[in-house]
Amino acid sequence: MSDLSVLYDAPGPRARRRNALYAVLFLAVLAGAAWWIYGRLTDRGELEWRLWEPIFTDSRLWTNFVLPGLKDTLVAAGLSMAIALPLGALLGIGRLSDHRWIRVPAGAVVEFFRAIPVLLLMLFANEAYFQWSSVTSDLRPLYAVVTGLVMYNASVLAEVVRAGVLALPRGQADAGRAIGMRKGQIMSNVLLPQAVTSMLPAIVSQLVVIVKDTALGGQLVQYTELRSTIGDIDNNFVSLLAAFTLITVIYVVLNFLLTSFAGWLEGRIRRGKRGTGAVLSTTTTDEMDVAGDVPGPPRLGKGPDTRT
Repeated sequence: MSDLSVLYDAPGPRARRRNALYAVLFLAVLAGAAWWIYGRLTDRGELEWRLWEPIFTDSRLWTNFVLPGLKDTLVAAGLSMAIALPLGALLGIGRLSDHRWIRVPAGAVVEFFRAIPVLLLMLFANEAYFQWSSVTSDLRPLYAVVTGLVMYNASVLAEVVRAGVLALPRGQADAGRAIGMRKGQIMSNVLLPQAVTSMLPAIVSQLVVIVKDTALGGQLVQYTELRSTIGDIDNNFVSLLAAFTLITVIYVVLNFLLTSFAGWLEGRIRRGKRGTGAVLSTTTTDEMDVAGDVPGPPRLGKGPDTRT
């Protein structure tokens, strides 16, 4: 008889042997695929050191191409995050409003822009700035990328906020109303602070999407972001494979730093919530009782004789 775990029966001897066999087969297939890819790249000369050396030795590759592209990526992503986060929160709160004239337009905006691919939003924004605004040609790609990212991601973040608030127990809002708080006070002081912790992983996931989707701007509206520098790097310094590998590593590092910061922030929020309540021990209560701050219960014992 197998030992019982919390969620499932622990595997027996035959199941453990079968799982070990599956793991060995998977690793063998993975090693075979990696060896085949390595052989193909070696035969084509893609792994020669001279094609990768400039990444580590030539500072011009970084100062002329990689760092300017990284700066433009961070500018577009930062502006998009700074606008999309508060806009998404407002739209999400608007969808929870009791007033139909607020709830219906907010829901229409969210559903409309969430249904359109971000590529089309960038193209529409670029054409709109070209036709009906005085934005210069140098800034128009940045404006188009940021506009497309904001409209799409604010709609997604609005649903994240709405779901996070609705996931809270109904008694939280009822408790706020019971002590005389208005709807806005309940939302800002009771519901949103509690929902932030549960919403944070989804919000961070969407922020990672914003960073990656800046690459669409270089493909569609000629925005000079990080990915768009691959062609220049390939033509001047290293092979196409080395250029793609370099840009991929930079994106991985960026998103890793973002998720690490979010994990640290989530842990700090959770620790702050656990430490907000003060616990009174028996010793503390007795000291307050002696000082006359808290009326204590009647003490048992022999008191003065009041008989006449």
